[in-house]
Amino acid sequence: MAVAEDLQARTLELIAQAQAGDEAATEEVMRLNMGLVRAVALRFRDRGTEMEDLMQIGSIGMLRAVRSFDFARGCAFSTYAVPLIIGEVRRFLRDDGLIHVSRTAKKLGMDLMGARAAIVTREGREPRLEELAALCSVSVTEAAAALDAISPVGSLSEPVWGEEEGVTLEMTVADSDSGMDRLFDRIALGQAVAQMPPLWRKIVLLRYFRDLTQQKTAEMLGLTQVKVSREEKKIVEYLRHELG
Repeated sequence: MAVAEDLQARTLELIAQAQAGDEAATEEVMRLNMGLVRAVALRFRDRGTEMEDLMQIGSIGMLRAVRSFDFARGCAFSTYAVPLIIGEVRRFLRDDGLIHVSRTAKKLGMDLMGARAAIVTREGREPRLEELAALCSVSVTEAAAALDAISPVGSLSEPVWGEEEGVTLEMTVADSDSGMDRLFDRIALGQAVAQMPPLWRKIVLLRYFRDLTQQKTAEMLGLTQVKVSREEKKIVEYLRHELG
């Protein structure tokens, strides 16, 4: 738990310094979190763009996350940064013509926007994505994809319709079990594991990737089974804190 708190405190301290204009702090935050950029870049490496270019574009998203991170939200920096990194890469690929938006998607997006405008005008409120999908006789996933196709990619904390109040992207995907949600989870988990002390990383590798028992893990690491058990409890607490 102490390790997680130290890492979180250090990250927040560096971000505060970076937002105050400290370029060295900005570079340090970028360096510590470059694993997030690499994980996102790997997901898009088969789209016809060099890995190095994807890393550079993803770094722009990381920089945006550092500069715009809101401490009041109380979320982990990695949770906030991943959508911005992905958004920057997707924006580049789309603008570069590597992600093609079909006419069908564009038309559906406009229909959804029209339905949204009608509800806002008639009822004075922002509709939820599920409502719009039902009105246009499509699934929530199809509606989200169509709206994404005609809209700039932004942070999950931004309002879907660009207004001061109303439904945010975070609200529309909070209950989703999409592949993108699972991607975020895997990236955040990978980043958390990468920040662990070497001993913890070895225990995670042996226990959860090689599926060894605590006793066998202890023998391979030259520890007692009790020591492995204690460290494993600390690892669970650390991950719960880091990913919570």
